[in-house]
Amino acid sequence: MPHQGEILQEAIKNSGISITRIVDELGITRPTIYRKFKEETLDYNFVKRIGEIISHDFSQDFTSLQQTVLPFTGATPVTPLGVTSERVTLPRNAVSLPADMDATKQLMALQQKYIALLEAYNELLLKVYGPK
Repeated sequence: MPHQGEILQEAIKNSGISITRIVDELGITRPTIYRKFKEETLDYNFVKRIGEIISHDFSQDFTSLQQTVLPFTGATPVTPLGVTSERVTLPRNAVSLPADMDATKQLMALQQKYIALLEAYNELLLKVYGPK
């Protein structure tokens, strides 16, 4: 079964919208999006933003199990300066894992969530302090 990055790549390809347009609208580089295509699980906000750009609803593409792995929900508040910044929040119950999951799987799930959080933080830093 294809992982989330492959599903995302296929949806972009089928949309007919160029990668250049997508990376421009997202404010990321081409290598970054190609790295995302290789990832097994993706950040919810990232998938949602691409879905908005290509007019695609990914809720039908990911199984319910895959959707539970999408780690973050977010909001896009407006700061007093009028600059929009993306805030990523992790609900308290998002770290609770099924009891039947062994320790290795729990550790891997937490590691994926941590990496996704770091990537969201890096994207936020680039938006706030990046080149203008």
